[in-house]
Amino acid sequence: MNSPRDVSYEETVVAMLKADPDMADAYMAAALEEAYLPGGQLGVLAALRHIAEAQGMAAVAERAGMPRESLYRALSPMGNPTIKTLLAILAAAGLQLAVTRQHSADPARA
Repeated sequence: MNSPRDVSYEETVVAMLKADPDMADAYMAAALEEAYLPGGQLGVLAALRHIAEAQGMAAVAERAGMPRESLYRALSPMGNPTIKTLLAILAAAGLQLAVTRQHSADPARA
């Protein structure tokens, strides 16, 4: 008897994003909230990579005006995209950055 195929976390997330594209907003927002934690920057790249994979890497790369290989490289764990590249990828995925005031534990700064 065959055992069910093990599905990786990444495959599960990509499948969920394909099934519910609106989930990308909350997923990316959560990754950005954790960007300053240890490993958070890798989490941001991984979240954007998952979103791009769910939408199709070639399609996102085309909309971003970049070669698909460059998109893979920018969103890899060793990636360090420029702000121009990051904004292009976000826009191509139908997302944008937003800025909010950071909540401070110091009441004088709140």
